[in-house]
Amino acid sequence: MATAISRLPDEKLSAYVQAYDGANRKKRTRTVLFLGIVAGLILLSGTVAEVDLSKLFGNFGKFFGYFDRIFTFDSGPMMGRRVWTDPVEWFWGFSKWLGLLGDTILIAYLGTVLGAVGAFLLCFSASANMMPNVWLRGFVKRMLEFCRTVPEIVFALIFIIAFGLGPVPGVLAIAIHTTGALGKLFAEVVENIDMKPVEGCTATGASFSDTIRFAVVPQVLSNFASYTLLRFEINVRGASVMGFVGAGGIGQDLLEAIRKFYYADVSALLLLIILTVVLIDLGTERLRHALISREEGP
Repeated sequence: MATAISRLPDEKLSAYVQAYDGANRKKRTRTVLFLGIVAGLILLSGTVAEVDLSKLFGNFGKFFGYFDRIFTFDSGPMMGRRVWTDPVEWFWGFSKWLGLLGDTILIAYLGTVLGAVGAFLLCFSASANMMPNVWLRGFVKRMLEFCRTVPEIVFALIFIIAFGLGPVPGVLAIAIHTTGALGKLFAEVVENIDMKPVEGCTATGASFSDTIRFAVVPQVLSNFASYTLLRFEINVRGASVMGFVGAGGIGQDLLEAIRKFYYADVSALLLLIILTVVLIDLGTERLRHALISREEGP
């Protein structure tokens, strides 16, 4: 049986077509306007930063030239040959570098643990659903903002003046920055919890700490652990840079190799750091997925 398809009168159809075309024009206008604003801001940023495009593109090849040099022996009997043709000569300081790399990992680990503990203690006071006192909540949030806004290397320089060279300034710098970063993430997780268990604990007369322990922590623990593992991976890279200012770890040897133009040593140290970060990334990724899947259940 044939079905008749009704057709709108031309007057109504024309009105719909015009409305559709008008909506498309407005959308295109907004897109062009947005792209124009972005382009204008880029040009403004380049002008303020005094970016010289001719100099940028004229020296761009030197960037790749440097990588060519760090993968070539520049002294000794292997001079002029690629570093991978003699791995023993390339990684001549492997045992020493491995120890420094271990120091870097330990600095990142201890800084992450201290920072995670600080973030855990402060995040509940920074959460709108757990801390009704606006002034206290605002104070804690501003403190966390300060901790994560000041660069780690600035904290490290301050602590070096106080404690001298070594791993202690690196640990403290990473711990403070980690407290600020994880504190914000933890607070956002707490603000998205189911409030029914909290209301139940409050109705029974439970204290603030008991409410946190029995109603909040079970809901957020896996996310807290996941974010902490992710931050540990980030802190390993940060701990490598801490060595640039004498805060311990492998970064100090890397900076020395760069300053003295030991190109082969630069590539060897960079490769060790990259491989370490990759391995930590793979390990923490598996742990994070395991924690998330455990929270979601079968």
